[in-house]
Amino acid sequence: MNSRKDQLAAFNRLLDIMDDLREKCPWDKKQTLESLRHLTIEETYELADAILDNDLPEIKKELGDVLLHIVFYSKIGSEQKAFDIADVANAISDKLIDRHPHIYGDVIAESEEEVKRNWEQLKLKEGNKSVLEGVPKSLPAVVKASRIQEKVAGVGFDWGKPEQVWEKVQEELSELNEEIKAGNKENTEKEFGDVLFSMINYARFIDVNPENALEKTNKKFINRFQYLEQAAKKEGKELADMSLTEMDVYWEKSKEFFK
Repeated sequence: MNSRKDQLAAFNRLLDIMDDLREKCPWDKKQTLESLRHLTIEETYELADAILDNDLPEIKKELGDVLLHIVFYSKIGSEQKAFDIADVANAISDKLIDRHPHIYGDVIAESEEEVKRNWEQLKLKEGNKSVLEGVPKSLPAVVKASRIQEKVAGVGFDWGKPEQVWEKVQEELSELNEEIKAGNKENTEKEFGDVLFSMINYARFIDVNPENALEKTNKKFINRFQYLEQAAKKEGKELADMSLTEMDVYWEKSKEFFK
């Protein structure tokens, strides 16, 4: 691994390159905070994909892309005389020190739960009117539900045991089934949402990240279905012309390769 001196030199090199690009490259000169936003979101998802695939070379590459965006935003901020990369680094350093009084102060926190509880209480003292203020409105629904539940749990609003949460899941499933039978579409949607919210909460209690779990299932399904498509093509068949029973033969075979 690189020494701290080498790490700082590499970061300084990136800052120099950013200065050059902002001055000389027609595309880079045109970019604004807003124009970069959608690209940053895309890069973040690409990093998330690499992490789920446990592809370390790809993670390194995607981290570089995300880091570039942080440097890019900071460069634009400096041009507007609002902030620069040092302000960004110092701000997060100050926040980390303030939010870790058990490391940099005299507060005692011996468990992860205590650390989270202290974190939320400190944010309220800093001026947040609600523990939920820090949940971005634009987060995907599954991630948002997870963050909401983590944050309210941090101030003690939580179930005591996983069994209680599972009972709640069963209760919500029963209510959903009742609305489906009644044919009430609006209430069915609401109850379906309650089921998902309860399942996401249960995932927290059994130490499963629901977003990661669902995405891994997405990837598994894609791999199995593409295997099905390729196997059918090898036999000169089209999926649209096959029966579900015929397709199921290939689907079951795909499970041998993608578990």
